[in-house]
Amino acid sequence: MIKTDAIRGFILLLTFYLLTGVTYSQSEPGYVPEVGQQGKDVVWVPTPDELVDLMLKTAKVTAADYVVDLGSGDGRTVIAAAKIGARAEGVEYNPEMVVLSKKNAEREGVADKVSFVEADLYEYDLSKATVITMFLLPEINLKLRPRLLALKPGTRVVSNTFTMGEWTPDFEVTTEENWNSWNTALMWIVPAKVEGTWKTGSDKIVLTQEYQMIYGTYIKGDEIIQITDGRLSGNDITFRVNGNLYTGKVDGSAMTGELYSGSVKKNWSAVRTEQP
Repeated sequence: MIKTDAIRGFILLLTFYLLTGVTYSQSEPGYVPEVGQQGKDVVWVPTPDELVDLMLKTAKVTAADYVVDLGSGDGRTVIAAAKIGARAEGVEYNPEMVVLSKKNAEREGVADKVSFVEADLYEYDLSKATVITMFLLPEINLKLRPRLLALKPGTRVVSNTFTMGEWTPDFEVTTEENWNSWNTALMWIVPAKVEGTWKTGSDKIVLTQEYQMIYGTYIKGDEIIQITDGRLSGNDITFRVNGNLYTGKVDGSAMTGELYSGSVKKNWSAVRTEQP
């Protein structure tokens, strides 16, 4: 559901851009996009540069990353990622925007580190991305959500303002510029899939999963203990059993990590024996 304040902010920012004529600067005549122009399922409104920087900072983008911007518009997010040192790619439905983005990248000196493709973001292969950025609408985010959740655990997904429904963000950060609604970066970290039954020594762990949140029981003989504080961050898993803290890494159908019980630290491991 689209929040009322988000809609109001969208209208305010669109009005501001239309009245002030703000566009991405260009060094030569040619195609000039208009804020509010129709695209595929969404009109074009550029993400403010301050928020672009915050989105990339929140995702901790480095030269080791491959950033894919969905609905890349004039290319500003892709270009900003490339300036950090990352490889970056823009997926844009409007062919004229693709051409403009390439010119902007050349002018900013990062053409060798970026690419822009004319494609449908619902169909484009996202598997090589380590970071995905977007400024779409909530209903579009929801359509994309199953594909995003199927990506490699640890992939970071960052949205300007709009949410992913019941999949709550792992991080929410705002810029210092608060005059409009486009000051919030929301980030999700794609979680590993851990639902099922796991064997750890002679004991069992039975897990259910709702996005990055995990629930379940620890079965030790006839004793059934509720798991608390269960959470995933990519392949990292944490949970508590009787107050004892389990931390670890998920690798497919195996988990290994450390158990903290008071001042005592032990190693633990588990293997999945059943899954939905």
